[in-house]
Amino acid sequence: MKEIALSMPAKINLSIDVKKKLANGYHSVEMIMQTIDLFDTITVEKENKGISIDCAQSYVPNDQRNIAWKAAELFFSECPYKGGARITLKKNIPVSAGLGGGSTDAAGVLKALNILYDNCLKDLQIIQLSRRLGADVTFFLAGGTQLAKGIGDELTLLPCLVGIDVVLVKPDFPVSTRWVYENLDLNLVEKRPDTSKMIGAIEAMDVRLLARSMENVLESVTVKEYPELQTIMDRFTEYGALGSRMSGSGPTVFGLFYDSPSAEAAREKFLKDYTHVYHCRTIGRGDFNG
Repeated sequence: MKEIALSMPAKINLSIDVKKKLANGYHSVEMIMQTIDLFDTITVEKENKGISIDCAQSYVPNDQRNIAWKAAELFFSECPYKGGARITLKKNIPVSAGLGGGSTDAAGVLKALNILYDNCLKDLQIIQLSRRLGADVTFFLAGGTQLAKGIGDELTLLPCLVGIDVVLVKPDFPVSTRWVYENLDLNLVEKRPDTSKMIGAIEAMDVRLLARSMENVLESVTVKEYPELQTIMDRFTEYGALGSRMSGSGPTVFGLFYDSPSAEAAREKFLKDYTHVYHCRTIGRGDFNG
């Protein structure tokens, strides 16, 4: 096999709690992540040597700044075979949006290269490489519904939430995850998620309880800086969402809906004011070809 194409999904954060800032500058977190059926396509072709990236979007770097490039570099640092890769990215997931677009691309590159190079690295080795790239990269190796602890890389598989209607609204401004964490004051956080309650709702497949229980402590930073995000959440409630929160560090806001017609009606209303609006569904492990 000389070439492989994988569809890699975006994610939403059903909850984010930040426990404390660690001495190394990272933060201890507890969050529930969920894959959705909004996909980037990653095509990887074997080359004799070197790494190259081709992405049509001008705002996506085609060099060592791209985490997909870094993933390929790490892979070849451990791969027993000499070789290279040409990576083509077809971006559908918005960037700097809190949806994990870069991380899912990196996970796809690791998986694709391992297939192309005869599964030369064991699963544990791929997981170890993914952790060096970022906690979300590790999550995307399996996807579905997962609980993340530690710095986000201590993952526990949860029962998969499949087929829940989700609407995403991404405003036309980026948000830096680093900036959000640097400005996070845990003393000012008023609401924290009840993770045990949320896991119970997931196990019972009680979508209404789950939606009512969602919280994201990073909103204390991002929403304060960008009040428009609260307006979007309020509109989701007005449009019949069971619950609405910001994904990741933002700026994307999502709403969970009871059925597809309600979600589609909300999407149509948001499209009057925003360009990047998506009607998606939650997917489980194995529901994508990554």
